Amino acid sequence: MKQSAPPHDYLANKKPSSHLADTVEFILTTTGHSEDILVRPFSFGRNQTLKAAFLYVEGLCNEEAVEKMISRARFFAKKEPDVFERAQQYLEEVGHTETLNRFRPLIDKLFTGYAICVIDGFSTPIAVAVPLYAERPVSEPMTEKVVRGSREGFVENVRTNISLLRRRIGDEQLWIETKTIGTRTKTKIMIAYMNDIVDKNMLRELHTRLDRIYTDSVLEDGNIEELIQDQTYTPFPTVYSTERPDTTAAHLLEGKIAILSDGSPMALIVPALFVQFFHNAEDHTQRADIGTLIRLLRFMCIFIAMLAPSFYIAITTFHQELIPTGLLGNLAAQQEGTPFPTFVETLMMEVTFEILREAGIRMPQPVGQAVSIVGAIVIGQAAVQAGIVSAAVVIVISITAIASFVFPSYSIGVPIRILRFGFMALAASFGLLGICIGFTAVLLHLSTLKSFGIPYLKGLSPFVWKDQTDTIFRAPKWLMDERPEATTKSNQTRQRTPKPSPKD
Repeated sequence: MKQSAPPHDYLANKKPSSHLADTVEFILTTTGHSEDILVRPFSFGRNQTLKAAFLYVEGLCNEEAVEKMISRARFFAKKEPDVFERAQQYLEEVGHTETLNRFRPLIDKLFTGYAICVIDGFSTPIAVAVPLYAERPVSEPMTEKVVRGSREGFVENVRTNISLLRRRIGDEQLWIETKTIGTRTKTKIMIAYMNDIVDKNMLRELHTRLDRIYTDSVLEDGNIEELIQDQTYTPFPTVYSTERPDTTAAHLLEGKIAILSDGSPMALIVPALFVQFFHNAEDHTQRADIGTLIRLLRFMCIFIAMLAPSFYIAITTFHQELIPTGLLGNLAAQQEGTPFPTFVETLMMEVTFEILREAGIRMPQPVGQAVSIVGAIVIGQAAVQAGIVSAAVVIVISITAIASFVFPSYSIGVPIRILRFGFMALAASFGLLGICIGFTAVLLHLSTLKSFGIPYLKGLSPFVWKDQTDTIFRAPKWLMDERPEATTKSNQTRQRTPKPSPKD
């Protein structure tokens, strides 16, 4: 369906007046005489013959810089006829300047930390870049912690985040592009990529998707993720998000593209493949054997977190012959004292655990940890003693919960939690056959997904032999000579380091 044209912006063609008072009054009227928009009248020169005024937003603009320009204005020597050009050069000593002949760019600059200098007798205001950057310091990432590795995480200032990337990749081929999205929020986003490595077709596709966005607000990176992803109706994320600069730099060096949004401490990485959601920065700071062992443990936890409750339901309901005789007797004795079938017991405990998880996340951190730990212990123990659920169910749900916390990326844990309930229903209906049907359906769904045209399971299906050095296993660094085939078609050579050998 053809999209309707955006409404006409009357400010786009409206020109400032040459009269100082008229221009100032129009700006104040347009912005509703907001209390945070300040006007500072002043004059250039000792004789104060050239009247002017600064307009700026309190809290967005560096007021010390404005005061400095005003205090030095009396030393300005007025000379005709180049007075305006000389005034602009004078202001440029403090910050970058731009001349504005329309009200739309003037208002936009005003709300991005510029001080607008309006000079009486001239219809072209001057915008001086003196923004005030109020931000929290760079600190350790909250969701992607490592034992060995960097402790730096992104912050809400996009320029600080770009500087963190520049510190790690000191190469002229790291190119940064800027876009503004949101007709009202005017959110600045920056696109980072390695120009000599990135797939240019993928880069053009990203620009096409970003240019297609027409919305009045982009407040979080999640808004951008939802508007550029390949497929909407899937629980699996097709855009990777991270708050670690070192992880982002590693992806850039593999030919991927990073999207950083002002106001968000996260970077979006495209394309995103299924296996990378189970990789962690610590995989490459540890030795290859340790990194591989930890990575294999994570992949094993996928099956535990997704299938453990459903296997318990299927075996105890349909396939008791698979249970050792001694254990079967214990389970039967426990089940006799509970009023509900196994599926209902497991479902109740799963829902209870999900409630505790969300409560622990949303509440203040010290209280949230107490709620999660005490709630799980007290409710589980009380439920067993009251005969509502069996002890075996509590054990299975506890193991499942612990396994679900192993994943480095929070976004991949959500679909696994969702699918867990589906597998439980299939196991209660059809036993192990239902689990097999559900697992096959999930694999078929994963095989149809794409991220920016790249198959979601690339490396595994279709199988790429040379990419196996950093897919499920983590090979030694001296074997990782090539970049992944899925993300770059040119400049695939990463290194040519020989195998370490002892000194003769």
